[in-house]
Amino acid sequence: MESISRISSMLETARDLTLEAARDAGAASRRSTTRQMPASQIKKLLDSRNERDVLEGLRRVVAMQYTSPLSVTLPFFPSVLKTLSNQTSSTRPLVYTYLLHHAEADPDTALLSVNTIQKSLSDSNSRVRAMALKTMSGIRVPVISQIVSLAIKKGVADMSPVVRKAAAFACVKCVKLDPSTLPQITEFISTLLGDKQYYVAGGAVAAFNEICPDRLDLIHPHYRSLVKKLVDMDEWGQLATLRLMTVYARKSFPLTTRRVKRSKSKADKEKAFYDEEVEEDEEAEYDEVAYIDPDLDLFLSSALPLLQSRTSAVVVAVARAYLYLAPAHYLHHAIGPLTALLRGPPDINQIGLYNIVQICLDYPHHFVPYFRHFLLRSNEGPQTWRLKLEVLTLIFPYSAPDTQGLILTEMEHFSCVHDPALVRESVRAIGRCAQSSDTRTGTRCLRLLLRQIHSPDQHLVAESLKVIRHLIQREPLAHTKTVIRLAKNLDTLTSPAARASVIWLVGEFAGYSQDQSIAPDVLRILVRGYVNESDEVRQQIVLLAAKVYLHWLNAENATKKENEEKSPPATLQRNHSSSVLIPDEEESGGFRDDNDNDTDMYHPPAAQEAQETPSTISLLYHHTLLLARYTPSYDLRDRARLFKQLLAVSSSTELASLLLLAPKPVPQAPSPSESRKNYVLGTASLIVGDEGGIAGLSGYEPLPDWVEEGQEPDPRLREEVGDGYRGGRGSGYASPAGASRGAMSAGKMLDEALKGDPGYKAAVSSAPAKEKTLDDWLDEEDETETETETEGETDEESDEEEEETDEEDGSEEEETDEEEESESESSDGDEKSRLVG
Repeated sequence: MESISRISSMLETARDLTLEAARDAGAASRRSTTRQMPASQIKKLLDSRNERDVLEGLRRVVAMQYTSPLSVTLPFFPSVLKTLSNQTSSTRPLVYTYLLHHAEADPDTALLSVNTIQKSLSDSNSRVRAMALKTMSGIRVPVISQIVSLAIKKGVADMSPVVRKAAAFACVKCVKLDPSTLPQITEFISTLLGDKQYYVAGGAVAAFNEICPDRLDLIHPHYRSLVKKLVDMDEWGQLATLRLMTVYARKSFPLTTRRVKRSKSKADKEKAFYDEEVEEDEEAEYDEVAYIDPDLDLFLSSALPLLQSRTSAVVVAVARAYLYLAPAHYLHHAIGPLTALLRGPPDINQIGLYNIVQICLDYPHHFVPYFRHFLLRSNEGPQTWRLKLEVLTLIFPYSAPDTQGLILTEMEHFSCVHDPALVRESVRAIGRCAQSSDTRTGTRCLRLLLRQIHSPDQHLVAESLKVIRHLIQREPLAHTKTVIRLAKNLDTLTSPAARASVIWLVGEFAGYSQDQSIAPDVLRILVRGYVNESDEVRQQIVLLAAKVYLHWLNAENATKKENEEKSPPATLQRNHSSSVLIPDEEESGGFRDDNDNDTDMYHPPAAQEAQETPSTISLLYHHTLLLARYTPSYDLRDRARLFKQLLAVSSSTELASLLLLAPKPVPQAPSPSESRKNYVLGTASLIVGDEGGIAGLSGYEPLPDWVEEGQEPDPRLREEVGDGYRGGRGSGYASPAGASRGAMSAGKMLDEALKGDPGYKAAVSSAPAKEKTLDDWLDEEDETETETETEGETDEESDEEEEETDEEDGSEEEETDEEEESESESSDGDEKSRLVG
């Protein structure tokens, strides 16, 4: 019977092994073809005593919870919880996953599993304890908040760092579950911040940022230990620590400067050497240099190795710390790693470009050596080449002449492609390069753009003329010939935007040279084809007519004023026969007849015809207004009526001159990312935030301002007892002698006691620096033996001397007692005599 049972068990085992091998071999194919099991069959698998069946049932239930509604998988809750009684841990991860997903839907059933999970907190396996703590804190039932708090307290004191790290993350869930537990959880976070394990400290910092980011007083005693552990933390811990320390530095270290003596140049040193001049210290020149606190310098230098991280977020976080804390000392270290992000995937490439542009807005000269990384490629997306063009325009003024030539050639090449958006951005980039450089480079950019106006691409011509107009407005008197050249090309230009730009330029230059102005002739030509023009060009033609007519009126009024000043006043005539002043007849309204022959003497017929005949400019102006009156555009008709009323009175043109001939401000084309300058480096708002504001996305927090000098926390709060750190470069900070003596180990306390002994110090100072040989050790043993013998003799002599001194002390004591008694008697007698008296 025993052999039969053994054979049957062996066959059962072989069967199980065969089934397991078949399942593993065809796992991929069966996953793609397996259909959903009926609920009854899944429940049968969960209630089975075979571990493999239970595991298969759990897998199917967990797969269903992500694809099916909650009502389909919720009936399996009791059957799944029963599997927690199994001793094996292979099913526990799946059970915990199911429990976290369904606990909020059925809290009463979920509470049944709390006791079993609490028992797992005492399991011998640290992974099981960490998993149990994670599951208990993830059950979103407010009733068990105190139980979760006790479990976290137990996890904080656990020997395994895995459990302590799980406790750190459980603190965040506990506070979100019940905010009243915040005081207790804050104490746990304070304990975990001082943990010696770097990955526990990283989790504690992440929890601190979520729970109590304003309690920086908890960071003071652990500041240096956290900074030293920064290199060993994982990526998430490094990101949390860098974010925390950046805020901590702004609130704890004031922005101060120190006067440093300016170093002489090589020419000054040679001159002083040959002239034998000694410059006194009082006459020396000093510069204000930013001073870095030693603790801040410790953080910045500890973050330097993180620039070699494989995670782009860590590199950007280090660059953010350098940019906002010490750009003059450390920012140049982050330029190369940031540029290296451009060799990554397209999403990382674009994020890196956003952050590079943000740094370029303030410190563009750092990226000049890496300009080749920002040259455009044909397979890049629109957002990528926009950012690259922006970087090239920002570093253009700081580049060498040959580099500037290469950048302009690159932009000229991409201004001739078939993509209208790329053409537009390339031409605008050339304009930004021209306005931010010297006159020579600006002239080169202008010549480059003037060559584009003959291009068959209308988008290129329109954008080029718009940029040319902006460049001419910067120095209008130096580009008179350029305007004439553009006006000659009006016959060949077909783009409405290009024609409108040229006409506007002609109208602006109509008043600079009255004698050589081409504006009236251009207006005469344009009025002929007014009907065939677009509304944009018609609007500029009407504006040009108003400006030309206004300039003519101003010239006529000035001529009349000069003639009046030169001619004698004829308002009054003195009568020779009497002293009475008689007003002029013409001024007084005229007493003569209209047909009087005397009028021919004052107003000849030719002069009357000249005054009555209107000029050509006036005819052009009124003809243009007549054309605009019958234009279908409402806006254009309104403008024509406005100009007609402004110029209705020829002698009063002040208001019209103020509106039409006012000096225009020099147009500036800022960088497209200038509106995002206020966003913090490395934030999501920098990439997808709204332009033109600093609100950012939901949850965006700007960096705090620097703490004022004198209001920063005491540096002694950051002292670490027993560490070898004495501050950063040139720091004067040192640990206090008696600080936290109770926290010292017994060995350190003994060392300090020995150092306080003067005999020990003398022995240490007189000890030889070389190592002792065997003969030296033997000589020391002989000396110790002779010393012990002499010590015995001296002990006997000292005993005899002690006995003699004791006897002498006894006799002296007796004598002193007798003297005291006699003195007391005499004092009593005196008191009695006083009382009697």
